[in-house]
Order: sequence, then structure tokens, then C-alpha cells
Amino acid sequence: MLVDGDITHDAAAAAGRTPTPPSTGPGVADLQRVLDALAPGVAAGCRAIRPGDEAALREAEADSILSTIVAVRRASGAARVVARALLDQLGHRDVVLVRTASGAPVWPDGIVGSLAHDQEVAVAAVAKRSGVAALGIDVEPAEPLPDDIVDLVVTAAERDGLDRDPLHGRLLFAAKEAVYKAMHPLDGVFLDFHDIVVDLAARTAVVPSGRILDLAVCRAPRIVVLALLRA
Repeated sequence: MLVDGDITHDAAAAAGRTPTPPSTGPGVADLQRVLDALAPGVAAGCRAIRPGDEAALREAEADSILSTIVAVRRASGAARVVARALLDQLGHRDVVLVRTASGAPVWPDGIVGSLAHDQEVAVAAVAKRSGVAALGIDVEPAEPLPDDIVDLVVTAAERDGLDRDPLHGRLLFAAKEAVYKAMHPLDGVFLDFHDIVVDLAARTAVVPSGRILDLAVCRAPRIVVLALLRA
């Protein structure tokens, strides 16, 4: 599972706010319009990953990211560009988001947030901790989940819908990634895919502790899932 979009483990808009100007790229402007209204109390944004975005990493951020792969550092830089713009809207200026040993970024006091990226687009989401206790985000291409990953991700109870909806598996994958990224910084517990039970119809997810998270879902032009635990 992903933590901040940089590494894997075993196989992871507030009304009235000013939208984050999107970068040009594959469906990014359309995606930003969806993100602006995806979840009340959460500011979310996106950016097409572009050559040179690795230079957006501040020195401390660059030092905290162990991978030397340019594509990974480029995507991490792009996600932090988005996050800094969102945090600026909340009054936190020019924030440096170093990566912890667990993979999660260190957010300013009073803020929860999450970063993610696929091969083309980086996303970020932030919220005030007074309203949201935990927050996770994931972005995926709007394509079917490869067959060899379905069994890894989908429980028997979640299989209904796989035959009817080609994106069902990918939505479950994104939801579980987002849930993990929301919960791990909160309780430090490792969650496998099958530890998280997702109900896409109800837009909820349950973790072994019994906590129930709300899901906000975008299906196009890319799949984005926000997982929220309200304060």
C-alpha cells in the first residue's frame, strides 16, 4: 500500500474557497473542477507531472525521500507543489513537507493531509484537524484493475460489481490506498488490503478497529478517492 505516493508496502472542497489553478495536462482542468466540490471541509488539488518538477523539492524534502529514481522524485515534487498551494489557502505559507520514515509527510500543526500520484498526475488534499481527524487520498487511471491484482485487493464480500463495472476493482484499490494513508498516521497500524472492507454504494470503509471512514469518489477523468474520518 502507498503512504504518500512515493513507496509501496506489500504489493498502497470547502464551499466558497478559491480553487487551485491546475497545470495543463491529461484532463487536469476537468479533474480540478471535480475536486473542488468533492468533499466539504477538504481542499484538494491536482497537477500534471512535468519534467523539472523534481526541482520543486526543498532541500529537506529531497533529503527525506530515499529513492533516487527521477520519476519518483519528480512526482513527489509535483504533489508538494499542489499541497503548498492548498496550505497557502489555509494560512500556512511556504510549507516544507518532509517525508517521515513511515512514508507520510509531516503536516503543519492543526492540519491533516495526504499526497498521491500516478504516472501522469499528482494530487493532494488538506483539511483542518478541527473538522477532519484523518485524511487520505489516492489517484489512479480510469482503467480496469489488472486481473492479477484483483484477488490481492478484493475480498469475497466486495466482489459483487466486478462483472458489471469495469472500474469496480480499481475503485476498491484506490479506496483502500486512501484509507490506509488516512489511518496509518493516526494509529500506526499496518493494514493489508483485505483488512479494509469497502462499501462503494454506501461510500464507507471499515477498518479492523471498527472505525468507519467516509469516502468521496471521482470516477472521471481519473479515479480519485478521498477517505475521511471526521473529528
